[in-house]
Amino acid sequence: MRLIASLLLFILISSCKQDVEKPLKFYKSVSVQDIYNDSLSIRAIELMGDGTLAFAADKGTYGLYFPKNEQWATSKQLHDSVPLHFRAVAHTANDFFMLSIESPALLYKTGDDGQMALVYKEEGEGVFYDAMTFWNDKEGIAVGDSVNGCLSIIITRDGGESWQKLACDNVPKSSAGEGAFAASNTNIKVLGDKAWIATTSGTIFYTENKGLSWRTITTPMQNTEATQGIYSIDFYDAQHGFAIGGDYTKPEGNTNNKMKTVDGGKTWQLVANGQAPGYKSCVQYMPNQNAQTLVAVSFNGIDLSNDGGTSWKHISDESFYTLRFVNDSLAYAAGQGRISKLKFNR
Repeated sequence: MRLIASLLLFILISSCKQDVEKPLKFYKSVSVQDIYNDSLSIRAIELMGDGTLAFAADKGTYGLYFPKNEQWATSKQLHDSVPLHFRAVAHTANDFFMLSIESPALLYKTGDDGQMALVYKEEGEGVFYDAMTFWNDKEGIAVGDSVNGCLSIIITRDGGESWQKLACDNVPKSSAGEGAFAASNTNIKVLGDKAWIATTSGTIFYTENKGLSWRTITTPMQNTEATQGIYSIDFYDAQHGFAIGGDYTKPEGNTNNKMKTVDGGKTWQLVANGQAPGYKSCVQYMPNQNAQTLVAVSFNGIDLSNDGGTSWKHISDESFYTLRFVNDSLAYAAGQGRISKLKFNR
């Protein structure tokens, strides 16, 4: 793949259908194996089409993990000699993308010459980007905090070569201070032509035409404090979705912080209300489990549900910010100072 070859070249230069008929698995525990350790805050990981794992973090660091030979290749991206802080990554069949958070927000893509190419730059008060993903190999989206009364949403229609910011006239108005948490690169979920953006106010911004038009959906997620809201959202299919949040300053709080939808996000119902888990920064559906198995992570451990989020079990105190599933028993997770392999046990 050009993606892997180009990324690896730059690193070397810089560094001199769902099968629902099968019986569902019931998981009880998890085994954790660190595969990368460094003094980094890692909140953005991405699984490539060939199984390679990519990440980008603070201190300008990014890299690739090749599971077949268990090898890493890492590098750093600087801007005016200053290391950047990345919390959003994405990929197409050909390219890898990483987006820095604060002003100036800088979006890089794999370059043809082996170096990361700058394809978007935004400066200004309040600029802060949180998450990024692609609908397909041509169309992608990134979201940031509100500026001038609306969420910052940038979209590409040419495979990431160029990005355009939506005018506030084309985006629903935001509440005061509304944004998205840059906690795990999972507050945008795309499926088909649709996208759901989960915000700090507990609202979901929804499009069914790849960002041409938008509407907002009110949810019961707690949002009375600036540190509360929806931190992460995922959909198993066009109907079943789950969102989780809480308050990272009061991580044991477990009221109004977990909800699900069975109608494609039109309505949301609280689940396990007043029960653990409390705050979580990332939630993901396990594949091939008919929307029944969910895993949520945060700095206070790993929790698992085998019944679509109705009840949960705390299975580990291991600290992570984000995770991505490889299959229905294996995932990668990242957090403070590490990336790990998670093996779920029956």
